[in-house]
Amino acid sequence: MNKKDQKHFQSILERRKQEILNQAEITKEKGMAFDPDDLPDEVDLASSEADQSMNLRLRDRERVLLKKIDKALKKIEDGEYGICESCSEEIGVKRLEARPVTDLCIRCKEEQEQMEKSFAE
Repeated sequence: MNKKDQKHFQSILERRKQEILNQAEITKEKGMAFDPDDLPDEVDLASSEADQSMNLRLRDRERVLLKKIDKALKKIEDGEYGICESCSEEIGVKRLEARPVTDLCIRCKEEQEQMEKSFAE
């Protein structure tokens, strides 16, 4: 992968990281807690609890994505970005465009999914 492509993906990853951090800050400012006394009935309370649960799951997913972004940025820094961790072949640019945090080429990812599927059966 050439330096121009690395800069391109670094920019994408850093922009996405900043978006996640900004969204987390907004969520933090709003506050995740709610006062049950502010809700008139059990339906409102249940709805608020469901919303809070969904927000917590989304934040957890974003935390995992942040770790993947940091890992990909470190790989760019080390000159290892775009190399499959399984077969050591170069990951295609189209795959990286679709999933910049990926660490497997499409062939290895498909093999991994097949293995996971066989274990699930």
